[in-house]
Amino acid sequence: MRVMIVYAYHEPTSFNGAMLREGKAALAEAGHEARVSDLYAMRFDPVSDRRNFLTVANRERLLQQTEEAYASGNNGFVPELQAEMDKLAWSDVLIFQFPLWCLGPPAILKGWVDRVFAVGRTYGGGRWFENGLFSGKRAMCAVTVGGLADVYSTGGVYGPIEEILFPIHRGIFGFTGFTVIEPFILYGPNRISLAERRAYLKRYRRRLINLGSAPTITQSSFMENNASILKPASVRNSSLTGALASTGEGLR
Repeated sequence: MRVMIVYAYHEPTSFNGAMLREGKAALAEAGHEARVSDLYAMRFDPVSDRRNFLTVANRERLLQQTEEAYASGNNGFVPELQAEMDKLAWSDVLIFQFPLWCLGPPAILKGWVDRVFAVGRTYGGGRWFENGLFSGKRAMCAVTVGGLADVYSTGGVYGPIEEILFPIHRGIFGFTGFTVIEPFILYGPNRISLAERRAYLKRYRRRLINLGSAPTITQSSFMENNASILKPASVRNSSLTGALASTGEGLR
């Protein structure tokens, strides 16, 4: 199995650093191939604009998706982005490893997505969700959070961790066709004992060794739940008019 890890943390002596090293060792032990994009070590530029492209489709106005589509068809991405796109295409499993900051990933990781997940390379032309370009591949988040599990629960101050990660699970992984593996969450590494941290590393090792059989998140079908937006406009409008009339709303 070929695994791409996109790693977004700046301190190699941190627990995130330990997770990365443990993960790479586990993958090698299991006979998997691994390629790591260490974004801080790479000094990856997260800003997405014309710096992404060698080609120009429209010199008068920057329409990002138009430029991405044109670059996709004309080998027009700058080398640093093309290298990341090649790793993504090469991989069977994609892992985002990051600390949760302000209930989201570090900006450098979001910027990586903004630049690498381009039209024509990761989606477009009707290729999304279950028909996505990465259908058949798997993806997972490996996340450290500052608080303990109870604050990321239904009754906790931040709410369930599943809701916090939904934009990544659905908006990035699911949208491009990945089967989403249940996230690996490490709660409060600075609030637990050394023995507990070592136990987390052992669990993470087991998860990576068994990526092919790791439990996944059930996601709703885009085609089943959103069929109405695929209908011709006349059909959508007539359906909406009928619905409003039946409730009296259309008479206001």
